[in-house]
Amino acid sequence: MGRTEISITIDTEFSITGAFKNPDLYRPVAEPVVLCEVDGKEHGLGFLLETFEKYNISASFFIECANYFYFGDEPMQSIVRRIQAAGKDVQLHVHPCWMNFNNDPEIGNFSRNDSCAGREYDELKRIFELCIEVFVRWSGKRPEALRSGSLVADMNLYRVMHDLNIPLASNVALGVFRPKEPELQIYSGIRTVQGVSELPVFSYQDMNILGRKNIKSLQITSCSWPEMKYILWQARKKGIRNVVILTHPFEYIKQTDFLSNNFIRNRINQKRLDKLCQFISEHDQDFVSTDFGQISKKIITGNDTDDPLLAIPTYYAIGRKIHNKINDTLRDY
Repeated sequence: MGRTEISITIDTEFSITGAFKNPDLYRPVAEPVVLCEVDGKEHGLGFLLETFEKYNISASFFIECANYFYFGDEPMQSIVRRIQAAGKDVQLHVHPCWMNFNNDPEIGNFSRNDSCAGREYDELKRIFELCIEVFVRWSGKRPEALRSGSLVADMNLYRVMHDLNIPLASNVALGVFRPKEPELQIYSGIRTVQGVSELPVFSYQDMNILGRKNIKSLQITSCSWPEMKYILWQARKKGIRNVVILTHPFEYIKQTDFLSNNFIRNRINQKRLDKLCQFISEHDQDFVSTDFGQISKKIITGNDTDDPLLAIPTYYAIGRKIHNKINDTLRDY
């Protein structure tokens, strides 16, 4: 068996804050959400790139492109080029709510919500076409993969992706959102959906309460390091080929809100990412980091996997809940 591939994915996006509910009081926020500066040091993007370089880790930054319709090309274009200059992969991320800042009737009018699910085919296709144009201008390439905003998906989304020749998706995280279609209720591995290869954020069972399974997705901000390490070794033991992990730049700071810019470093989340990257580096006989650009070069449509649903012992879940509660409650922890 080849090495288990670990794909760290970073949803790189700006924040609308409360601009829709109260536009007189709130304005969208750009760089602070991604750079996350504290006393002149970047604890978001800078920390991520430094950590990946330190341990020679491949990773995919999913770049939100609909924000162009509020901010224009800058500042996200500079962020994309900086990520590429560091040798990291960039792919397409779309939060459709940004389309509501468009004032050009020739571009179109769009439903005022942030979901890529439940939209008409033509509307979603138009949104993706516009965002692909932005992505190509920023990155100099077409996206090989797409992730929908808030990991909300339906079958129609994959039809649009297929027709736009985007071969890879990472739109599913059952611990975040559970699609109604059985075909999209995927815990891990690879599943062909409407001719597109879906690689979901890895999901697992963390507790079984009164016979009901509680499903959690693998995210830096919500999963303890002992829990992540246990899952990775179990995935290796069960022959699971790929484990997708989700994070965001703003997970590495603590803030009261993005408007105040009152940030401090999130020491716990930074330690989790550092330990994960060190683990991959030190166990290179069993694990290897990879990104969606690399995966796109070797993926074979229809080469689906049937991975088992993994579960963690209850004490891991209890320990994580306590640790996260302390970290969330105590600002200087």
